[in-house]
Amino acid sequence: MNRPYIFCHMLVSVDGKIIGSYMGTPEGKKSGDLFYNIAFGEDPFYHHQGWLSGRTTTDDNFTKYQEPALDDDAPVVPEGDFVVNTDLLKYYVSVDPSGKLGWTSSTLKYKDTKAHVIEVLTEQASNAYKALLRKLNISYIIAGKDSLDYEVTMQKLKELFKIDTLMLGGGGILNWSFIQAGLCDEVSVVIAPTADGSSTAPSLFETREGLSVDTPIGFNLKNVEAKDDGSVWLRYKVNKK
Repeated sequence: MNRPYIFCHMLVSVDGKIIGSYMGTPEGKKSGDLFYNIAFGEDPFYHHQGWLSGRTTTDDNFTKYQEPALDDDAPVVPEGDFVVNTDLLKYYVSVDPSGKLGWTSSTLKYKDTKAHVIEVLTEQASNAYKALLRKLNISYIIAGKDSLDYEVTMQKLKELFKIDTLMLGGGGILNWSFIQAGLCDEVSVVIAPTADGSSTAPSLFETREGLSVDTPIGFNLKNVEAKDDGSVWLRYKVNKK
């Protein structure tokens, strides 16, 4: 399949949580800086053209659970994908199958990184939602009828947007879905030397009925680096089924 090289890059606590109050500790902030610099810094280890997250991660960090400003009387939009030309060097790929995110701009900023938004939809997304994206100049692709087709998504990102390397930075469910589908090539984990003991925060990988199963997947260690601040950076190759 013609698709990008995909690496899952995540910051976790010692107990494997991907969000939580541990991120606000001095240790968590230092590890967070390391996480950012590896993928987005001035001299990054990974040279990728975009990063992909799910709807919850996007709402948590960017759209802040706003309702989309829909016009139910909007004219019917053309069928198929909507590709916007951009001079930006990064894309933010948002997996939003039914079209629920309340975007107000075609670009976002993550620390010092500015990116053009690409929405990944299915045929379940309404005409009003697609009309809103077009009005905002937000690119979108259609990948699947009733549920997301991951392979079609990756093929379109490669062919339409020239994304050769893609960072996967979703929630645990999305991360595991990609691994179960055989679409993740590498896992990069920055472990912060801190934890908050939360029993509700999501972990690095999680299953959800109908999306993924708990079939074990093995990993081959590629590299490990222990940093002076106590952070540990692990890189694994994903063993394909």
